[in-house]
Order: sequence, then structure tokens, then C-alpha cells
Amino acid sequence: MWKKIYILLCVLAVPFLGKAQEHQNMQDSLVEVSGVTLTADSSFGIPNVSILIKGSDRGTISNDEGVFSIVAFKGEQLVFRAIGFKTKTIQIPFNVKGNHFGLAEKMVEDTTYLPETVVRPWPTRAEFADAFLHWKIPETAYDIARENTDVRKLRALSYYVTPDGAEGVNNTFNQQFQAAQYKGGFPPMNIFNPLAWAQFIQALKNGDFKRQQ
Repeated sequence: MWKKIYILLCVLAVPFLGKAQEHQNMQDSLVEVSGVTLTADSSFGIPNVSILIKGSDRGTISNDEGVFSIVAFKGEQLVFRAIGFKTKTIQIPFNVKGNHFGLAEKMVEDTTYLPETVVRPWPTRAEFADAFLHWKIPETAYDIARENTDVRKLRALSYYVTPDGAEGVNNTFNQQFQAAQYKGGFPPMNIFNPLAWAQFIQALKNGDFKRQQ
């Protein structure tokens, strides 16, 4: 009887022992890589270097002093990339003892050669004068803002742009106020108002009533 129970317990314990062994193997294969990225010629720390594990979406970035830390599996490859430096790939050794691996990675500066540009003068003085007078210089943000906020342009647009919700409510309230103010009487006629005539004449001079092309 006890022998059967012992055999049954052994059979049930085999899967748990296998999972425990697998978990132990995974822990043994993990390694924390800590180090610093340095320039090859002066050994200064390189900030903002991206350290990626090749073939995966895991990675990290070095800090302002070039120090970084990342967890990876033994045998995986680390790819170092930084603007102005050549990309470098290293492999974590399989025989790392323990779960910590120190690294001081030196990166070589990458020289970028721009295409040749030849600057030549204008063939004649007359061509230079013609280009200087007739070339259209690109407008800056300040010129565009100054043109869009021109008083005459804003006044002309006010006759064609429909009012928004707040303006519509204010206009309705003003109309109701005017109707209530002169209820039972006659509202004044602006045809005899000299101020209204002055505003009308000024609007004509400004061209506010001209039809927009």
C-alpha cells in the first residue's frame, strides 16, 4: 500500500520538478549587463546611446555620463547606436559566471562627407541687379502674421465671415434690447445722424463696400 502511494507521489512530483528545473535554468541564463559607453580616443562618456538586443524589441539608453544597464540572456547580441558614431555589435559570452556582466564599450566616431558644393559669382552685374530686384524672397512667419492681422483685411473679412456662437448670442441680445428700449415708440433714424454719415463716408474711402474678386 505504502509503496503504491510513494510511486504515485513520485509521478505527480515529476512535472513540478521539471518546471522548477526549467525556471532555474532560465534564471541561470539571465544576466544583467551594466557598463558605460566611451569615446575611443578620449574615453569620455557618450550620452543617449541606444543599446538594443538584436532580434528583439528590448533595449535601453545610456544616461548623461554614458552609463547603462540592461537584462539579457547569455549569448545574445547587443547593438550600440549613437549619432556621430559607428554602430557596434557585441555578443554576451555564454560562459559568464553569475548573473552580472560589466562592460566598457568604446565607440569610434563616424565621419560624414557631404557632397561638394561650388559657389560661383553672377556672370554679369546686370544679371545680379535684375535678380536682386525681381526675385521673390520667401516670406517669414512674421511677415505672414503681419499680413493676416492687417486692419483693412480684417475689416473686409468681417462682412463675409459668419459669426460664431458667442457673437450670434450677443447680436440676438442686442436686438432684443433695442426692441425693448423703443417699445411703443419710434427708433431713431441714422439718416439724420452726422456720426453715422461720417462712418459711412470713411468706409467708402477705405473701400469696405467693394466686392471682393
